[in-house]
Amino acid sequence: MSKKIKVLTIGDHPLSPSGVGTQTRYVCEALLESGKFEVISLGGAIKHNNYEPMSVEPWAEEWRIFPVDGYGTQDMIRSLLRNEKPDILWIMTDPRFYGWLWMIENEIRPLCPIVYYHVWDNYPYPNFNRQFYLSNDLVVAISKLTEDVVRNVAPEVKCTYLPHAVDSSLFTRIGKEQRKAFRQSSISDKDVDKFIIFWNNRNARRKQSGTLIWWFKEWLDKRDLHDKAQLIMHTDPKDSHGQDLIHIVEELGLDAGQVLFSTTKVPLEKMPQFYNLVDVTVNISDAEGFGLSTLESLSCGTPIIATVTGGLQEQVIAPGKQFGVPLFPVSKVIIGSQEVPYIYEDRVSKEHFLSALNNLYDMGEDARLQMGKEGRQHVLENYNFTEFKSKWVKLMLDLHEEQGSWSTRKGYNSITFKEIA
Repeated sequence: MSKKIKVLTIGDHPLSPSGVGTQTRYVCEALLESGKFEVISLGGAIKHNNYEPMSVEPWAEEWRIFPVDGYGTQDMIRSLLRNEKPDILWIMTDPRFYGWLWMIENEIRPLCPIVYYHVWDNYPYPNFNRQFYLSNDLVVAISKLTEDVVRNVAPEVKCTYLPHAVDSSLFTRIGKEQRKAFRQSSISDKDVDKFIIFWNNRNARRKQSGTLIWWFKEWLDKRDLHDKAQLIMHTDPKDSHGQDLIHIVEELGLDAGQVLFSTTKVPLEKMPQFYNLVDVTVNISDAEGFGLSTLESLSCGTPIIATVTGGLQEQVIAPGKQFGVPLFPVSKVIIGSQEVPYIYEDRVSKEHFLSALNNLYDMGEDARLQMGKEGRQHVLENYNFTEFKSKWVKLMLDLHEEQGSWSTRKGYNSITFKEIA
């Protein structure tokens, strides 16, 4: 039996519910299911109660996770290189989290190639990322926008488009009568006939959580729907990175059942219940690399209202079709920081959002279900989970075949020549 290819992954903890964590898990599972890989994961971006390495069933020692603070350290990578000798290093999330890693790419890449599953939200072209892109052997883009960014900022880097996906056999559509029965068994009698809006995001500034509640209140007032519509927010209303949503709800007098918070951490296999319970899922973020909750919603046959930004725009719109209501930005402002000097923030208008709610509400249940049915087909055709897994396996096998590792390493030259005037 030939030796399995060993992959070291770095990202959010693969068993955490974050978008990055979920997609990392999907990639790891795809590689392991092929029978050709073993995986070591540095699981970061969450607070750990225990830093002991863990094995993941049913793969046992073939998938080990090491809990880390942040995403790890240079010395940790050096130790893993020396002791584990990985054949490929796979990393994922925003590039600002990996500057420390790319600083030692000259120590890593002579031994094994680096694959970067790249998350980027918007234009203008981030030329300040060029040095980061050049530090990888392969950049895999989560959206067409991200792919365009990489090909223009660092055209010499190998790049391919492979968007996120969700398990469509788990996030699946149920029939109209099943939905009705599920509602009746899941929520109170007074809410069962309400038009229910779902919001599933972290309570953070760019997610516009407070704005959503404020605009929802205005819609209820204008349409006299306080006893006919409901907003369910699956989030932490007291998240330190966001607004005090409970205070906003109380301030606006929406504490009589108009806004409900789901604060319990829900296992992935239970999330489809939310999407099959509601009428529409909303995401009005001003920046969104992908937006996993809207894809999960569409996979369950529930239409969406989404900002036409980042990866969201590919979900809500396809040529000649819409799978909900797209919210086109009414302004694009340049914001930034010391790490990200400039990037667009896409702002949507209240009027467009209220109009979107009116459209979905007034079209009626049958039209929403038909729109959701088309949305699920869009997911099956363009975000196919089986293809997602097979493409990742092929990408990694091809990369290992082309570039090798350690004693078979090829295709990498750390020497560059510059002309000095």
